Amino acid sequence: MFDQRFISNAMSRSAEDPLDRRLLFRAAGVAGIGGAAALLAGSSAHASSESENSGNSPSDGAILNFALNLEYLEAEFYLRAVTGRGLDDGLTDGKGRRGGVTGGGKVPFTPGSLIEKYAREIAADEEAHVRFLRTALGKAAVSRPQIDLEASFTAAATAAGLITAGQTFNPFADETSFLLGAFIFEDVGVTAYKGAAPLIDNKTYLEAAAGILAVEAYHAGIIRATLYARGLQEPTQAISDARDSLDGSTDLDQGIGNEATANLVPTDANGIAFSRNPGQVLNIAYLTPKAVREGGFFPDGVNGQINTSATSS
Repeated sequence: MFDQRFISNAMSRSAEDPLDRRLLFRAAGVAGIGGAAALLAGSSAHASSESENSGNSPSDGAILNFALNLEYLEAEFYLRAVTGRGLDDGLTDGKGRRGGVTGGGKVPFTPGSLIEKYAREIAADEEAHVRFLRTALGKAAVSRPQIDLEASFTAAATAAGLITAGQTFNPFADETSFLLGAFIFEDVGVTAYKGAAPLIDNKTYLEAAAGILAVEAYHAGIIRATLYARGLQEPTQAISDARDSLDGSTDLDQGIGNEATANLVPTDANGIAFSRNPGQVLNIAYLTPKAVREGGFFPDGVNGQINTSATSS
């Protein structure tokens, strides 16, 4: 049986902001404890602990919405690469201002190539992540923010030294460009979920986030291994260095190795993947080492409470 305190805490953690929580409590007050239990039982995930929301720590809803913004970006990138179109409109609405997507197009993959097969599988996974997170968040889910898949990649490639000022970089132009474009943010997703894990109270949400982290790590491994097989160690190292220049003074990011030695799994000395906090993730997404609320891949910022990049030192 659910007791009063469990229900209260679970609903507090399920919504992103005080308004969401008030609406949930109001529904529970009308329906009584039995109705509240039914509400929780009918949701896609159940709180499994009685942890209080501590101080200034973000709610689970805020963390999942932050992840949803990133999943919107990845889903739009991969879906457009393999199909020429992005998410259905029914998967883009929610709280906050819904934005469109600039750029993107079907990559001229070699028919039946492994890269095309990889891209199709990853695209399906990223769309599934969007669906899952939207279902888990329910009415608290944020809408897709404005996404730039055009100028942002040119800015990132220029910062990495892949192109010079005045040139453009189109990750949808060919297979090699697609792989380099994917590498720009694929590793970032892994570090984002790793960094968010300690902030999640609800064990069911935590398990789900761990599952998504594992899938993102598989994706990153596929991209890294394919880049290595194509001898693209030099440009990937340049991208890695550029990411490191944005997210702080600590040298965490890693390329894929050199001709003699592969580094397909970026880890620390203990063989553990490293983390980025949300601010560091947004430094890369916004393409700036400064504390801002918009830029880069998200020209109008992300939706939700977690929306500001960190001040790199």
